[in-house]
Amino acid sequence: MAAFTAADVKALREKTGAGMMDAKKALEEANGDIEAAVDALRAKGLATAQKKSSRTAAEGLVGVAVAGTKGVAVEVNSETDFVAKNDKFQDFVRKTTAVALGLGADDVDALKASAYPDGGTVSDKLTDNVATIGENQQVRRMKSVAVSQGVIVPYVHNAAAEGLGKIGVLVALESAAAADVLEPLGKQLAMHIASMFPQALDADGLDPEVIERERKIAAEKAAESGKPAEVQEKMVDGAVKKFAKENALLSQAFVMDNKLTVADAVAKAGKDAGAEIVLKDYVRFQLGEGIEKEVSDFAAEVAAAVAG
Repeated sequence: MAAFTAADVKALREKTGAGMMDAKKALEEANGDIEAAVDALRAKGLATAQKKSSRTAAEGLVGVAVAGTKGVAVEVNSETDFVAKNDKFQDFVRKTTAVALGLGADDVDALKASAYPDGGTVSDKLTDNVATIGENQQVRRMKSVAVSQGVIVPYVHNAAAEGLGKIGVLVALESAAAADVLEPLGKQLAMHIASMFPQALDADGLDPEVIERERKIAAEKAAESGKPAEVQEKMVDGAVKKFAKENALLSQAFVMDNKLTVADAVAKAGKDAGAEIVLKDYVRFQLGEGIEKEVSDFAAEVAAAVAG
């Protein structure tokens, strides 16, 4: 009996852009493991878009808030996009993000146990929202950034309301330079981060498991070339270095001037301002990344009815 379903084949095709038969064969070889099948298709050059597997896979909103030299991003999920447009839900995300800004650590459990502005705790209000709106919701994650001096610049892409949207970005710039110099730079960097999806600040910050996965894929591709072992080794090293360069923020080509890396652009801005500028940290939350979205038949019927 097959270790996967027609829905798995569809999901794999959506993630990779591969044809139906290629997707089915990859799942058969991977015994139904979708992530292993993605890797196999990529190694064979049959996956048309490497990053489709990280696209939005759940509904809700990302909230961002800044106070002085600290900022925070919070993701709150819902089952459908209809709820994300609900004023009550938006108010909850906005106020929960404000509560998160006052916490000393990135701890979702602590956030949910914190006092909510309207009374009770964040968790109490969440439970009330679920009962009132009639749809499951959850506070999924949070991350804060801070600098000793400088600015935290927020940016929201696909904004649903002020400080709320599908992608939330925070840029932490450490510097003695004036805010009117740092904020425009931070806005440009935030837009770059939203569009280029860096996985870490620098190459050292990339997940070792991700690097190992890329090395394995590169090795499979190199092996298919039939070239000598020493050449294959260089091919693999080159592919891994290229991946690290393209996925670490500081080494990415800056979208505002692709002749510069992000690191170069920050250094140039500091030189022009007469004060060193350090891109200390960043946050990029894309709604639902990493979550497999499950839409019930009823929800699909409702969506189709509304659309039609």
